[in-house]
Amino acid sequence: MAHRLMGKSREPLFTMATGTLRFVSHSSKLSVTVFLLLYIDSTRCQQFVFPFKAPSDCSVEEFFDISSLSCVRCGADQRQSTTGLSCVCKTGYQTVLTDKASITCQQCPTNSPGVTLDGFGCIRCPGGLSDEGKCRCPEGQILVERDLSGHLLPEARCETCQGSAPALSVANSNSDRCERCQATFTNSSCVCNPPNILAGGLCFPPGGLSTNVNPSVSFAQLKFSVQSAWFVKNLYSSSAACFVFSNLTACQALGNMCVMNMHSLSSLSTDACGLFNSIFRSRAALSSTQDISYWRGNLPWLYYGDEPGLANRVLQTEPAPIRFSFRGKSKNTEIKLIAAVYNVKGEFLRWEQVGGQNLQLCPETKAKQATAFSFGTAYQQSCDLSVAKVLESYPEPLFYDVFMDLGGEKDKKLLPLPTLVYNQQYNGRFVNQESMQDWYLSRRMFLIDTLSGREKSLSSLPKVIRVASSVKIRFQLVPRTQEGKVFAPLMSVTYRDVLITDANTQTVSMKFAVEYEMDQSEARIKTDTALGVLGGLAVLYSLLKTISWKRRIASPLIDAETMVKFLLFYAGDLANVFFIVTVGTGLYWLIFYKAQQFVSVLLPLPVQEEQFVTYIGCAFALKAVQFLHKLILQVSVDVFLIDWERPRNKGSRNLPGVGDPKRDPAPVSIWRTYFVANEWNEIQTTRKINPTFQIMAVLFFLEVLRFSNLSLRDPWSDLERPPQAYVPSYSLILRYGLAATLWLCIGCLQVIYFTVFHEHFVEDKICQFVDLCSISNISVLLLSHRCFGYYIHGRSVHGHADTNMEEMNNNLKREAESLCGQRGLLPNTDIQTFQVSLTTHVRSHYDRIREPFYRRNGPSRLMDAGSAHQFDQNTRAYHNINHFLGSVIDHAYPEMDYIVKDKLMLERVIGMEFLEPIEKSIFYNDKAHSFSDVLFYGNEATLLIFDTLFFCVVDLGSQSFVLASVLTFAQQMIFRSIRHRLGRRNLANKTLVDPRFLI
Repeated sequence: MAHRLMGKSREPLFTMATGTLRFVSHSSKLSVTVFLLLYIDSTRCQQFVFPFKAPSDCSVEEFFDISSLSCVRCGADQRQSTTGLSCVCKTGYQTVLTDKASITCQQCPTNSPGVTLDGFGCIRCPGGLSDEGKCRCPEGQILVERDLSGHLLPEARCETCQGSAPALSVANSNSDRCERCQATFTNSSCVCNPPNILAGGLCFPPGGLSTNVNPSVSFAQLKFSVQSAWFVKNLYSSSAACFVFSNLTACQALGNMCVMNMHSLSSLSTDACGLFNSIFRSRAALSSTQDISYWRGNLPWLYYGDEPGLANRVLQTEPAPIRFSFRGKSKNTEIKLIAAVYNVKGEFLRWEQVGGQNLQLCPETKAKQATAFSFGTAYQQSCDLSVAKVLESYPEPLFYDVFMDLGGEKDKKLLPLPTLVYNQQYNGRFVNQESMQDWYLSRRMFLIDTLSGREKSLSSLPKVIRVASSVKIRFQLVPRTQEGKVFAPLMSVTYRDVLITDANTQTVSMKFAVEYEMDQSEARIKTDTALGVLGGLAVLYSLLKTISWKRRIASPLIDAETMVKFLLFYAGDLANVFFIVTVGTGLYWLIFYKAQQFVSVLLPLPVQEEQFVTYIGCAFALKAVQFLHKLILQVSVDVFLIDWERPRNKGSRNLPGVGDPKRDPAPVSIWRTYFVANEWNEIQTTRKINPTFQIMAVLFFLEVLRFSNLSLRDPWSDLERPPQAYVPSYSLILRYGLAATLWLCIGCLQVIYFTVFHEHFVEDKICQFVDLCSISNISVLLLSHRCFGYYIHGRSVHGHADTNMEEMNNNLKREAESLCGQRGLLPNTDIQTFQVSLTTHVRSHYDRIREPFYRRNGPSRLMDAGSAHQFDQNTRAYHNINHFLGSVIDHAYPEMDYIVKDKLMLERVIGMEFLEPIEKSIFYNDKAHSFSDVLFYGNEATLLIFDTLFFCVVDLGSQSFVLASVLTFAQQMIFRSIRHRLGRRNLANKTLVDPRFLI
């Protein structure tokens, strides 16, 4: 009836509302619309701000409302629950009403003051009340509040469990039911009577293990120990149960406690590892597990033994029964690891495939984490984890026994992985941080331990936690294998002790890595042998250079300058030795590692590459010394331009007091000399390669075509890698070998193109300069040493070069049609370039004439009388030198005559002249234009190697090919500018050509 009335009353209301809306005027509609728009606009601009509250900010009479994210006051007679997210009734109050959103509390009457365990009833208690207002029974009795039908009893009962036979029952941990007592108690009673020992709910007979155990955990990094609440509660019971009853779970729990104590052994035999080893030795007479002597029955396998050198025998004696190959039908690169997982109580949890988040705690994609178990790929993952996150996610440690899955469908075999704990101590000494001869290998490991550092109770915040900051799996290749055999992998674990100060701000770093190594002693011996042999040859070659230099400067004395010169020569030759060996080594690893099918070589570890990088540094430093030495020699070479032109006509001038005009020779034009000097100035920095193209080409191959991926520490030669794929670190050896080889190949191709094609079909600046000298009727004398140098014979076959265009063209036409003599120094020869070895007499005479040059300060626009006199002296000296050198070339001085001959093949190879010019100078025919040795052009090998080393050194330091390219281009421009400026100044000083005409 009420329902029907409510329905009737609602209907007219709906009708009235509808009817009202029908008669609303248009103005009213507009007003409502404007109001709604203004309201919406105001709400859109409103800033919703409210105070921040956390559950810890709420008082005892408040709870944290997860809906409103604020503290809400509890109702009457209520208080905050243990979680802080709800309210419960106060002590002595029962819950009488609940709608799942709120509760109502009512105080229990005085005749039934106790609150039932479920909180919804009041009852009389046979004994006293607990602090929570619940009924309390004596120890060993259970509390009964309801009958079998669930009805509340008028008064609670405390009933005693029957501890004698045949019931043998005791109260459970909640004291709400009786259950059978543990089997370690006697058959007639559940009471552990003296002299038996009650521990951990077990009854142990006397005479077993001493109860005086040491429950401390040593945190050696922080230099203190902690009385662990977990060890206090479980160490004795676990060890006693393992020793007396061979309880499997207790033995595992004892082993876990030893693992939490870093497997450390000491003279103290009552700590976790001491108790474990005591039990281990007591089982010596029993059979071993899985035929492994270190794995005793009923015990976990924790140690490999303490014999000296055992680690070496375990890790480097027998190959693992598995083979790895990178290519072909038998390709096998998958590393299958499986782990037996135990909890801290010693219970076996599962077999678990190693991968994902079990050993790699850093967040990463599954595809990248799976790369860690692809053989040959150097893998490394690191991150920082919040200590608060660690405490929340890992309340108890998990323990892993890691094995390698050797495959097999029916008979699957497992190979245990030896574990090296760097924190393990033996009598206070970190033995695993020393040589392999002192290592103590173990088996079980964990990642995070937040349990053993709890002092007061298991629910308290730990004082210190222990984290595996570094987990590394290392594979070592069997020496001289061609079948991809490896020794048993080694797992190395480094733990870090973290003292808890502020868990919300503290972080801990973790790293997981997989490394591959092989014995590098043989490769190191070969490298050192090559360096020794080639270094010895370099000494002999440098001695020959020094002897040649002594002959060329005509100095028989061995003085300090000679020793310095030998060291400079040796620096360059030794740099070539280091360069050849390092490039050869890098190319060897690049080819044989990336192209192998069955695994036969593995890359050196980053630590093992340090010596190789040192060799590269030595090569660069020595090559820089050689380059600077050559640069200094080139900008100080003696050069003189011999002008063969003679006046062709006479000019007339009137002398004072004389009626007839006097006819004088017309001066020879200096512009031909200026022109030749300018051309020489331009070709001083000409090279056989284009440096800009060289850099761009190398950068194109390395960065655009992704050749740089060939230097990654994995066996794959793919140039393109998927974006989601893991990219390992670069190998310095591969990176250097790739960059140096690519730079040299592109440079050599440029030299071949320049020599074979460009010089023959486009432009040959060296030959053009020689032709220019002949056309200009100017010869060039270059003295790189005191008594040795080069001569370019530029004497015109037409006798003159100061002429007009018509005559010049006619001369060139006659020469092309062989209607005149040849350009060579000797009749009927066309050889124009020579290496000259002068006598000391010629050089002394030359120096005496050049002496005014040394006092010359250079021309000036405003010259006083003194400077004008100096200029006149320099001009006379220039003409004297020009006349003297021209006369020597024309055999005008019998005492300073010369002969022309060919060099022997051996003389060309070793760069030394066997004959000394005592009475006559010697002009050696030189078709190879060796005068380019005083230019950049003739030192392309030195420049190319220097640029290669500079590029590689910058790249190895920065790991950036782009930066290396930029800096290499910058140093090329700098040294080119230095060479050009200093060479220009030297040319002006030695030839008396005004530098203002050198453009």
